[in-house]
Amino acid sequence: MSASRTARERARAELTAEIKREARRQLAAAGAQGLSLRAVARELGMVSSALYRYFASRDELLTALIIDAYDAVGAAVEAAERAAGPGYRERWRAACGAVRAWAVAHPHEYALVYGSPVPGYAAPETTLVPAARVPLVLFGVVGDAWRAGDLPAPADDLAAELDGQAARVAAAVAEGLPGPLVVRVAIAWTQLFGTVGFELFGHLAGTLDPAGPFFEHAAERMADLVGLPA
Repeated sequence: MSASRTARERARAELTAEIKREARRQLAAAGAQGLSLRAVARELGMVSSALYRYFASRDELLTALIIDAYDAVGAAVEAAERAAGPGYRERWRAACGAVRAWAVAHPHEYALVYGSPVPGYAAPETTLVPAARVPLVLFGVVGDAWRAGDLPAPADDLAAELDGQAARVAAAVAEGLPGPLVVRVAIAWTQLFGTVGFELFGHLAGTLDPAGPFFEHAAERMADLVGLPA
């Protein structure tokens, strides 16, 4: 019984992975809006009713792909930061560079999670923890510098609403960081993905393209913004 159940579980996991591979292929061809469970089933030689036993709806399949994408870029960034030198800037550069490298290698998955929202789709709470993996690395680098006394507190004057938002972010992912520093990391985090998105979606064509030197310079200026020592 146990061996049979394990075999069934293994077969289910393999077919689930195959479904997601075909769905990613469709993302590359038609984008998230063009993703269809019936089309996935047809390409895999399945009847659509069989596929619905694995994913009950297109949105459920989209959620699985989104979680996979967040986890993949998160794992890449975590590994790069761990492998970097001990300096805060080295860790910061490695994390930022890993975001860009993953995005360039997986443009359609990047577009799924950081591009235009999919009409009619609302991401469930199960995506929140995977989505937090990259910012947690960035906040971790800054938090280490702050706790070591190697980072001055910025003297930014925050509006009351923003100060409250920063306090909530700090409580969730950056305990102990002062509000102005939390906001500066958030600015750098959003600038990081904005810079990658501009490159990936062709907005730098004919200007700062190829974008490697510009990206590296931008990552350094982001580190300056949060105050990481050189």
